Amino acid sequence: MSATPIVVSSLDMDRIEALLEKMPRLTPELEKLEDELDRANVVEPADLPADVVSMNSTVRFKFAGDDKVFQKTLVYPHELKHDEQISIFAPVGSALLGLAVGQSLEWPMPHGQSRTVEILEVLFQPERAGEQQR
Repeated sequence: MSATPIVVSSLDMDRIEALLEKMPRLTPELEKLEDELDRANVVEPADLPADVVSMNSTVRFKFAGDDKVFQKTLVYPHELKHDEQISIFAPVGSALLGLAVGQSLEWPMPHGQSRTVEILEVLFQPERAGEQQR
């Protein structure tokens, strides 16, 4: 289990747990997401720190040891529409949720590999922008 602390809004927590409950079975990657949610510090959306990745946040991140920087918006699976988005149910998407700028987390990837995701910047966060999430 990772020691990196994560913070998740109560709204995101409720919605993600509801989606997980509807799944006929959980993949090992989704079981890892469930484990991370179990250890998350859950706060009200208004109390979410401005530098934490929440659902519908746009984040810049990279993998440790790699210079390529990615910019993606974290969305629910049914909202995934283009390459600039990443699903919370994708391995990297699951790793992003709840991390703050400067934090990193080792996360299992497909084919038995694991990578360390590093958060560089939260460009947009709905809670910081004063938006009520959909």
